[in-house]
This record gives sequence, structure tokens and C-alpha cells, in this order.
Amino acid sequence: MEEEFYFDFSDDAQRSVERYEEMIRNQDQYFFDAQAFENIIDYYIEKNDPVKALQVIEYALNQHPYAAVFLVKQAQLFFVTDQTERAFLALQKAEMLEASEAEIYILRGNIYNSLERYSEALDNFQKALEFAETTDEILLQIAYVYQNMLDYESAIVYIKQSLEQNMENKDGLYELAFCYDILDKQEESIQFYQEYIDNDPYSYAAWYNLANSYHKLDLFEKAIDAYDYAILIKDNFASAYYNKGNALVQLDRFAEAIEVYKHTFEYEKPNADTYCAIGECYEKLERMDEARSYYKKSVKMDPKMADAWFGIGVTLNFEERFFESLHFYKKAIELDDENPDFWFAMADAYYKLGQIEQSVEAYYKVLEYNPVDVEAWLDFSTVLYEQGKLLEASETIADAIKNNPDAAELYYRMVAYLFALGEKNDALLYLETALATDPDKHYILFEYLPQLQENGSILEVINRYLK
Repeated sequence: MEEEFYFDFSDDAQRSVERYEEMIRNQDQYFFDAQAFENIIDYYIEKNDPVKALQVIEYALNQHPYAAVFLVKQAQLFFVTDQTERAFLALQKAEMLEASEAEIYILRGNIYNSLERYSEALDNFQKALEFAETTDEILLQIAYVYQNMLDYESAIVYIKQSLEQNMENKDGLYELAFCYDILDKQEESIQFYQEYIDNDPYSYAAWYNLANSYHKLDLFEKAIDAYDYAILIKDNFASAYYNKGNALVQLDRFAEAIEVYKHTFEYEKPNADTYCAIGECYEKLERMDEARSYYKKSVKMDPKMADAWFGIGVTLNFEERFFESLHFYKKAIELDDENPDFWFAMADAYYKLGQIEQSVEAYYKVLEYNPVDVEAWLDFSTVLYEQGKLLEASETIADAIKNNPDAAELYYRMVAYLFALGEKNDALLYLETALATDPDKHYILFEYLPQLQENGSILEVINRYLK
């Protein structure tokens, strides 16, 4: 079966290749003009056969020793076959023959860039700019070098210059988004894409990048509008549907998100991420059977999808199938063992199964990986308190407060524990701090220890703050 080629392979070119192969078979010498040789070389490059392409170049250089184009192609092939020194030599010869050929400097720039010799790369690209007729691609290459040097500000300057010359260049738009993202300059990014869209309102890439910038600033409504424009212009734009789904999730519009995620399947093969995202939406809607079926599809496609294994556990937990849920939480933790959410769910499941020791171990993991999870500190201390470990419970809350000095809930909980320990004076000091931090939350105290509602000294302190 004939292979398909990307470039339009004319009859002349086809004939040249056939003549060349006949010459090799007959061990003869035929003459080809330069264009025919170029066609033959391109044919082998397209077939991904650099060795044969290099052989053709040998013949070409014998017959056309002054054609720099063959030396440039030779250098390119040496470069892709890791013969860097020979690539440089070929470019040196080409430059002696035709010093104004931009391709020489572009290729040399690329080689230097790959060797992390950035200043030499930049020198060559600057030289290429002098000789090239169109420079938008070269400006983009310069931007890539600056990105590799982690100088994103300079990269932005060159990407913008490139886009001024060729507004159609989607790569430039995406690279720009990448640089703004790394510099965390979403506002500037938004301003740029808005101006760009004023000039070219039908650029789906610009709308898409604008939407992503809104998304990163948590402006989800605006993001959704911009994704909609991108989809309107390019209706098979799977990534725009997927990101729009993510924005809808942020607004708790789960049913809409499911529809949008499912749209992506019309334009690209389903993938584990999308299945998992749909599962999460069903889970949030408490439609656990559907959630579980999508999580299962996700892990079937990608067994390393920790979030989906975890999701299956969450759906089982919801149905109070705690023992079964543990199996799936463990799978998730095997894949991502520093995820505090996974450990928190695990701690809770062990607790509900009465396996207190394992629960305590898991809580330690949660708090190691996420010491600012106030909820986890409170739950952990409750487990200790219920085991009669009053002192440990109060010490745990003391640790929690070190990590979360602004969380009023922790101070109120401390008051309860200190009263239970009989340390009334300390308890009242903590109560003052709690009320100073957030007086409205004082009901937490009575929820935990209702008998404190009868306590005169406590009521007196509270009333002072609530006046």
C-alpha cells in the first residue's frame, strides 16, 4: 500500500524518485537538476528515512557543488541524527557559498538553542532576521530561546512582534498565554487578547486564551462567555468545551457541566480526565450510580487516574459502604500518596469502621500534607477526645492554632477541651481570643459541650463581646 505524504507530490517528483532508485539499482550515474534532487531528498525525509536522504545529498553535492540548499538540508539531517559537529561543518560550508541564506542561521540558531548555548542561538536568529523575507517564525524562535533562559518578559516582546507580522499564528497566541501564565500576569494577558480580538474578532485561539485568563482570575461567568465565542467560531473545539465545563463546575452548575463535557466526545476520543470530571459532577449531584460508572470508565482508560479511584471510594462511602470504600482510597493513595484529601477520606472511613488506630495514623498524614485544613484538625481532635485522650486532644488543637492562627473554630474548641480538663482560667483566656477573632461563632462551643450554657463565667465573657 502506498504511504500518504504530507506535501503535494507531483508526477515530476514521483518520476525523479523512480529514476533515482533505478540509478541506484543499476549502480549508474544519472544527472538530475537541483529541483529534482530537492524533491527526492524531501521524499525520503517525508518517509522518515534520514539515512537515504543523506545518501541522495551526497549525489546532489557531487553534481551541484555550489548549491548551498543541499548543505543546509544535510546539516538539518545531521542534526536530527545527533551528528551535531557534522551539522555545524555543513552550515559553515553553506555560509561560505551563500552567506545571505536565512535558513543557515535559523538552523544554526536551533542547534545552539538545543545545546543550551543561548547567546549564540540569539546571535544567529538576529542574523537570520536581516536576510529573511518573512520573519514572524524567526521572532517566535527568538522568543523560545528567551523562554528557555526563563526570561519570559523578553519572550513576550518577541511573540508580540511576531503576531504583529502574522496575526494568524496560533502558536504565538498560545505561547503568549504560557508566558503571561508563568509571570502570573492575567490582567495584562486579558488586555492583550481583548485588543487582539478587536483586530481579529474571528480568532478562536484568542477567545480561548482570553477565556483561560478570566478562568485563572476566577471570573468564571466571563470565561464561559469567551469559551462560547471560541466554540461558535470553531465548533469542534474540544478543549474549549472541556474548559467551559470546568468553569461551570466552579459555579456549581454541575448538570450543565456534564452536558458540555459530553460534547467533547463528538470532536475527540473520550479520555480519562473527561470521564473523571463527569463522574465528579454526578457525585456533586448525589447521583452516585452514574458517578461511579463514569469513574470506572476513567480508570479503565487510565489505571493511574488517582482521582477516579478516589471518586469510586467517595460514592461507596456515601452509601455507607465504608469497608469497600477503603479499598479504593488505598488505590488512590498508592498513586498519589501525598494527597491530603485521600488521607482525610481514609481517616474518616477507618473511624466509621471503629478502627481508631488506623484512623489516627491517617489523620497524621492529612495534617502533615495539609496543616491548614481546619476541618481535619477538628475531626482528628474529636477522635482523640472520644477515646478519652483529653490532653492529646487539647495538644492537637494547640498545634492546629499554630498553623491556623486566624481560625476562630479552633479557639472555641480549645475552650471546650480545657473546661473538660478542669483548666478553667486557661479556658476563659482562649474564650476571649475566640470572641475577639469571631464573636458570631460562639454557638460552636455549646454545640460541643451543651452544659457550658449553664456556666456563669462563660456567659459573662460572651455577653461582654456581643454587646
